[in-house]
Amino acid sequence: MNRRTRRTLLVVAAVVVLLAVAVFLRSKAPPEAARLLPESDGIVYVNLRPVRTFFKANLKPPQRVPEYAQFVEATGIDWERDLEQAAIALHRMDNPNGPNGPVAYSMVLVGKLTGVKLNRWLEEHAVAREIYVGHTIFTVPSEGRTVRVTQVGYDMVAVSNYPSTEKIHSILDRHRTAALPFAGSTLLTQYYHDVPLLSLAWGVGEIGMPFNENGAITVFGFRLPFQPQSTIVASLSPELSLKGILRLRFEEIAPSNDTAANQAASLNALVTLARGFTEPLSGNAANKGLKELLRTAEVTRSRNRVLLKANVPVSMFTGLAGDEDSAAQGEAVRCRGMIINRK
Repeated sequence: MNRRTRRTLLVVAAVVVLLAVAVFLRSKAPPEAARLLPESDGIVYVNLRPVRTFFKANLKPPQRVPEYAQFVEATGIDWERDLEQAAIALHRMDNPNGPNGPVAYSMVLVGKLTGVKLNRWLEEHAVAREIYVGHTIFTVPSEGRTVRVTQVGYDMVAVSNYPSTEKIHSILDRHRTAALPFAGSTLLTQYYHDVPLLSLAWGVGEIGMPFNENGAITVFGFRLPFQPQSTIVASLSPELSLKGILRLRFEEIAPSNDTAANQAASLNALVTLARGFTEPLSGNAANKGLKELLRTAEVTRSRNRVLLKANVPVSMFTGLAGDEDSAAQGEAVRCRGMIINRK
């Protein structure tokens, strides 16, 4: 083997290694939509492309009310069909009684969402416009809130109802450095490595905020033994060994080992109590799913971390979706096709 051939083989080998490292790093990096989010108290992310695959057999065609159908016609956007990813940053408000309530949001939405028709709709409904780093930010009033919207890229829209322009400016600033696989907010840097690979949906930070009712976190009618300020890493991912089953992972990072021990004991007691309460429920898909979740729920503790794992049948969500289809349509109309937080 001559010197030139050896040098060529070394160059090819080096390129292959670099590509492999790049692919590996990219697989470990947060999704781009999440990396664009500004600093926040919590982040929720949903990848709807695989979710639709899981739910396809059980999904019913949406029944569009006339006003929502008009929005689809005007913008060319149908959220049920065109939205593929949603990354949402949650911002705690100093005044919970203000227009935004206790939580404001900033979102990066990915899918077949952008285009001339959406821009025309925004032009017609905006009360103000701002040009920032080459992007037009539209200000659209909605139910006493100021909502800012901008088309970030050919398949990406940013939306924020934060009181100032700070958050939506940050999204556009981050978009210029989005190629860096581990760029992102402090929350992603600290906690994303705890999110399982291939998760369909996940959340990090003070995720209790949207579910906080009078100082307590309530899910499916059960009050969880967590403080609203608890740091949570939650995820929902496919259980590859079981068809039609998702794996729920809910981890609390407590301030001390003793606090975690108390939280684990309380959560174990709650699971046992909930199993008894749900036993008499009827056998529809949602109730069967809830029973399976509670049956498989397992609570463990390691130092200051409390971990709950459980199996969640896909049929549970399709059952809930069927029960709330008309309510969701009404909300979509009131939001003018955008997700708007309520007080």
